[in-house]
Amino acid sequence: MEKDLKVLMISSDRKLFIEGSVVSERMKEYGALVGELYIVVLSDAVHLLKDKQLSSNIWVYSTNSIVNFLRPFDAARLGKKIVFEKKFIRGKSIITTQDPFECGLSGLKVKKKWRIPLEVQLHTDPFSPYFDGFLNRIRKIIARKVLRNADGIRVVNEGLKSKISKFTSAPIKVLPIYIDIKRIEDAKVSFDLHARFKWHFILLTVSRLSPEKNLGLTLKVLAGVCNSFPDTGLVVVGSGPEEGRLKALARKLSIEKKVAFVGWQDSLTSYYKTANIFIQTSFFEGYGLALVEAGLSGLPVVTTPVGIAQELENEKDAYIIPLDRPEKFSEAVIDLIENNYKRENMSMNFKQTLESKLLTKEVYLARLKTNWEETSEAIDRIIEA
Repeated sequence: MEKDLKVLMISSDRKLFIEGSVVSERMKEYGALVGELYIVVLSDAVHLLKDKQLSSNIWVYSTNSIVNFLRPFDAARLGKKIVFEKKFIRGKSIITTQDPFECGLSGLKVKKKWRIPLEVQLHTDPFSPYFDGFLNRIRKIIARKVLRNADGIRVVNEGLKSKISKFTSAPIKVLPIYIDIKRIEDAKVSFDLHARFKWHFILLTVSRLSPEKNLGLTLKVLAGVCNSFPDTGLVVVGSGPEEGRLKALARKLSIEKKVAFVGWQDSLTSYYKTANIFIQTSFFEGYGLALVEAGLSGLPVVTTPVGIAQELENEKDAYIIPLDRPEKFSEAVIDLIENNYKRENMSMNFKQTLESKLLTKEVYLARLKTNWEETSEAIDRIIEA
């Protein structure tokens, strides 16, 4: 197929409107694969985003919704208009959505109107028991319907493929998140965490502060480690609804002076490259981007068996601790503190494993283009009620 494929993408990433952002530059690479790329971003009027043209064949639109609830419906309305006005043709067009939830619902409505094939991306496990809460329960219902009616599904690992296959008959392709290995390895350090916080040994976690990330366990691990190595601290990069509760727990554990909540950071290089251990205690992860970035930066890792960690070898690539053995986390961290050789050897092994698993940009883009072309030809699937 020639580069005449027209793609309607539905996303929730507002950084697409920031010139030079990682995501906007990635979209330019995607645009080079196709004839035209139109991106609808779920956003609100208060975000003050203006439609823009990223390159000669890429356009980005904001839904400018009045309230959050209306975003999927506004995206569907805008998507239907784009498909009509830009003359999308079945067999040479595709709708792709960033998730099977709000974005997926929008894409499904556009498909229902114009019969353009729908590809759904999946970066997390919506059917995990830890994917909980009122909003996520609604999202699970939406996801089931969207996945049943998708023409193609793209997931980030084999575990997700196996689980999602129970909910759909659509072809499922595994395409890990593209990560620029050289950019991470070559990134320059601008400060040293040890100079900033004065701890001898520093643990790092990078995460949204939400229940499924299980950060209470991270704090308890630190408390256990400090019993043996009191000059140890934890830097928490991220923000979210659990921040107040986690700070209260740190006070309860008497480690509040050993924990630094630094919020979200635009650049993580100095955090990854000057900490001593990366720790992840999540109940579940779709992929585990932060863990991968930490590994490529040379950090040894202690993690639960979630996301890409399920594909690693315990005690060779990382310490992989089952969720039902929380006491083993502190033991693993202490072992790495006490054994410089093991720490260095594990970080080297993990980095080599990642470099062997991750796709080059050329391979990633070629597979993405093939997925889109194959899905664009799936024009006969019936939409279920």
